[in-house]
Amino acid sequence: MSIETALRNYRVIAWVTGVGLLVLVLVAMPLKYFFGQPQLVALVGMTHGFLYMIYIVCTLLLAERCRWKPLDALLILVAGTVPFASFVAERRVTHRVRAGRSPVS
Repeated sequence: MSIETALRNYRVIAWVTGVGLLVLVLVAMPLKYFFGQPQLVALVGMTHGFLYMIYIVCTLLLAERCRWKPLDALLILVAGTVPFASFVAERRVTHRVRAGRSPVS
């Protein structure tokens, strides 16, 4: 797999994971805690967890292809757990990978 293919896969899953996390935090959790409807949290939470596992694999594949430092890869992995951070990380990673630079430092 080329760096460009790994980058494309990472970009897609970063967006999908980010959107899933936003739906969980901004829609499903308020429904559960303010309106007593936990069904969406169960569904979206499980889906986000599955997508995050794919995010981990895609990030690590990209990190391996680009020879990132382990700390750089870890910081990008953590971005998938913070609302809106995966979008910021995706933009930064995309620009830096295309420029042949490290994603963080």
